[in-house]
Amino acid sequence: MTGPSEVVAAFDDPADNLAFDEALRAAPEAPVLWIWRNTDCVVVGRGQKIEREVKADVCASDGVPVLRRASGGGTVFHDPGNLNITLVLPGHGLAGKPLEALGELMTATVAGLGLPSRLGDRGLFVGDSKLCGFAVFRTRTGLLAHSTLLVSTAAERVGRYLTAAPADPRPLDSHRSQVASLADHGLRKGVADVTAAVRAAAAAQLGELTTRKPSAAELDWHRSLGHTRYHYSEWHSSGAQRS
Repeated sequence: MTGPSEVVAAFDDPADNLAFDEALRAAPEAPVLWIWRNTDCVVVGRGQKIEREVKADVCASDGVPVLRRASGGGTVFHDPGNLNITLVLPGHGLAGKPLEALGELMTATVAGLGLPSRLGDRGLFVGDSKLCGFAVFRTRTGLLAHSTLLVSTAAERVGRYLTAAPADPRPLDSHRSQVASLADHGLRKGVADVTAAVRAAAAAQLGELTTRKPSAAELDWHRSLGHTRYHYSEWHSSGAQRS
């Protein structure tokens, strides 16, 4: 069986990155790691209502797109100071507990950077501040879990685009938490150093990683998902797909 791998890919458009993130679930034979970044954007969870999560007028004024991903979980702000980590697991072994596997990976990463942390409700905290947010997407072909990791993103930028918790909470609403980046905790590491820490933690957890380009199946999924979801405005506004 093929061993664990790290796929190397980057796209200029955040929508293309989100499409590829989901495309990685295309029948994995072994664990897959993808480490990536987006330009400025807000990403809501699959079933969330934009009007309850996002200051849409501020996003429009600043030219920050509001996008939707396939997984659940809460709304997040992406910028180049935020690292995204995708972990895809096949239908055996760790795949039964994808969030636990992701939590182990991110805990080890942060420990490798010299910070103590604790696992909380779908995220990793340093003190009272959230450093990483988690989400998962389960399909018949694979289990995809992903995490944000705030390297240098300023907390005030997050607050500029995301709403406060609504007065009438609903099940799919984000659970707002105070956030702080590695830089806020005094750890002024560059993205390259933090990426290396993620790779080291993944290799210790999963085994030696082979670096590879996207497979033909992943690229096919990427094109298909771009058409039906990520380059279709209704997907981002309401979650409706194009046939």
